[in-house]
Amino acid sequence: MRHFFGFTREPFSSDIKVEDLYHTAALEGMKERFLYAVSLGAISVVTGDVGSGKSTALRYASSFLHPSQYQLISVVASTGSVVEILKQISMALDIEWNSISLAKLMRTIRGAVMEIGKRKQTPVVVIDEASLLRIEVFAQLHTLGQFEMDSKPLLPVILAGQNNLLDKLMYITSRPLASRVIGRSHLEGLKQKDMEGYLKHHLEIAGVNEQLFSDEAILAIHQGSGGLLRRANLLAKGSLIAAARERCTVVSAEHVRLASTEIF
Repeated sequence: MRHFFGFTREPFSSDIKVEDLYHTAALEGMKERFLYAVSLGAISVVTGDVGSGKSTALRYASSFLHPSQYQLISVVASTGSVVEILKQISMALDIEWNSISLAKLMRTIRGAVMEIGKRKQTPVVVIDEASLLRIEVFAQLHTLGQFEMDSKPLLPVILAGQNNLLDKLMYITSRPLASRVIGRSHLEGLKQKDMEGYLKHHLEIAGVNEQLFSDEAILAIHQGSGGLLRRANLLAKGSLIAAARERCTVVSAEHVRLASTEIF
């Protein structure tokens, strides 16, 4: 496929560089809310369906945090207890711990956060898949960010997950944490008019400056993906492979249909 179409790199790759991302108003809005929350030591929430680009958006926004000023602590949530989250945070902070005491682990992490602050750095906790967290974890996360009677907001937190994340933040036990939320971003699928630009952009960064997808193929990719980027990437790449097999220089709707039979 790469040789047939003349690509210089793999098109529609998941490991795209942040500088090569397709910029949308939603992406820029999410970045601004992310950075605003970080600047105030508060919380920002990012929601979206599976495949809407949340993790990529987090990577993009995080790229604006200079490592001399910020220490990024990336966590992938699970359905486990708060200890599982704290373990990931402690590992990111290079904290050695051998106690099963939740209170002691909390104190140790808070101490490490304050030490980072003394170095004129700000630790930033980014929790992806936060919608998987148990309800009780949200209340415990709030206590992690309390410094000097909660008068010093030293630990900004970014929560990203599916739409039910907002429902979990509405629980009474979650409200102390939710009260620190100062920005909410929701990533939706691309509109049909944006899909053409998105596909063309990815072709260009892969080394091809012409639109390889017919209008019908663009429509089929948009309808088949619901505008969600991950599925659009899979359909686009799969349809390019199908077209190359048939030695077709233009991707048709039928090629997209063939690609759709290979993915869920």
